[in-house]
Amino acid sequence: MFFKRPTISEYILARLVTVLVLLVVIFGLFLILSFGFQKIVILTIIATIVALGIFVVIVYRGAKKIERELSTINLYLANIEEIDSVDYETNFFAKEFEQINQNLIKVLKKAKKREEIKQRYNAKLKLKNSQRSDMISALAHEFRNPIAAIMGYAQTLIEDHEIPPKLQEKFLTKIYNNGQTIESLLARLILWNKFESKEAQLHLSSVDLYALAQGVITSLKEKYKEREIILEGEETIASIDRTLMEIVLKNLIENGLKYSKDEVRVKIGKSGIFIEDKGVGIPQEHIDKVTKKFYRSREHSWDNSMGLGLSIVKTILAMHNTQLHIQSVPNEGSVFSFVLPL
Repeated sequence: MFFKRPTISEYILARLVTVLVLLVVIFGLFLILSFGFQKIVILTIIATIVALGIFVVIVYRGAKKIERELSTINLYLANIEEIDSVDYETNFFAKEFEQINQNLIKVLKKAKKREEIKQRYNAKLKLKNSQRSDMISALAHEFRNPIAAIMGYAQTLIEDHEIPPKLQEKFLTKIYNNGQTIESLLARLILWNKFESKEAQLHLSSVDLYALAQGVITSLKEKYKEREIILEGEETIASIDRTLMEIVLKNLIENGLKYSKDEVRVKIGKSGIFIEDKGVGIPQEHIDKVTKKFYRSREHSWDNSMGLGLSIVKTILAMHNTQLHIQSVPNEGSVFSFVLPL
């Protein structure tokens, strides 16, 4: 059988009644032994019992009030998770209980706030860990192919000493190109890390966007020698970070080259910059996702260069107070565009 602890009022009542009964008995015996069974003695004993009974009732009611106020405070503690929805009582009969109540409310609200901050921090930490895991997976995926190609061509050159010079040159070119791919991936990763740590800063200058696009296209044609990149437009001067905007154009144009077999068209003008391709396109449900870090769509092998390419573009454009617009139709092509303040 389990012992049930009494309430405060029950405990006080039991102790008080026990003591008072004992006092009445002792007092009654004293009067009887001293004065005998006189009428005045009996009346005195009865009056004493009545007075003590009234005293017990008063004390009991006070104990019940204390019990109710302690129950209210206990209710706050029991509902700490719903602290904002608890109806706080402020009408306490004792000043000390009111002060305890107010201080307790402050403590609980601070505890709730700390818990919310902790939950937000844990959520961010979980997201960071998830992104780190995605990044490692993406790195392994992206570096595997060029490294395997370099090792394969190098092993062939080492083991076969009778390879014709032209084929040797072809293999060496492949090794060089794959090395450039690795260098490009590392550069993107370093740049993304700068954005994540808030270290990247804008260095603005007046730049001709048309001339900048020409330079990017010339560089890409060395890698994509058999592809056609058409540049249209006119001299357009804008205040930009030349290095970062070059990365934007290179990413967007190279995406067009990766995912289409036809020409890529670049239009530069005061109305904006447009990069158009006639490639695989992006499904409508993926358009809002392709600029997110580490996003990868299995449907069309849209690897987005470790899932960082378009994320970097989006970040750089945001630093220039503009944004990337994407229009795409699956199996027809895509148009990537943005407008810079001139």
